[in-house]
Amino acid sequence: MSTVVSSAFGAEVLRRGIEGNPDTLLALYADDAELRVVDRNSQPSRPMVLHGRDEISAMLDDIYSRDMTHKLENCVIQGDRAAFTESCQYADGVRVLAESMVSLRDGKIVEQTVVQAWDE
Repeated sequence: MSTVVSSAFGAEVLRRGIEGNPDTLLALYADDAELRVVDRNSQPSRPMVLHGRDEISAMLDDIYSRDMTHKLENCVIQGDRAAFTESCQYADGVRVLAESMVSLRDGKIVEQTVVQAWDE
């Protein structure tokens, strides 16, 4: 991702990032953020773990290069914690649902755990 956008975490900036601007989404992560993904391929005992904005950026580049839509369904923010639901749909109709829990520091995501499932 080439453009860095300065943003503090909030429901509307999260929506803009998820629904169409991965640069905005990436700007929500602290430089030292850790993202854990649990799904069919990365089960709870061995989650995929990404460290730092560079690794997270590479994942977002991959995701947002695909022919799919993304929608923020729900978002709850309380203090230095937030939880949100994201639904996605590929052009062929396959759907993905992801639930995230994040920890925040100074308005940036420092830890995120994503549990996701998709149609098979």
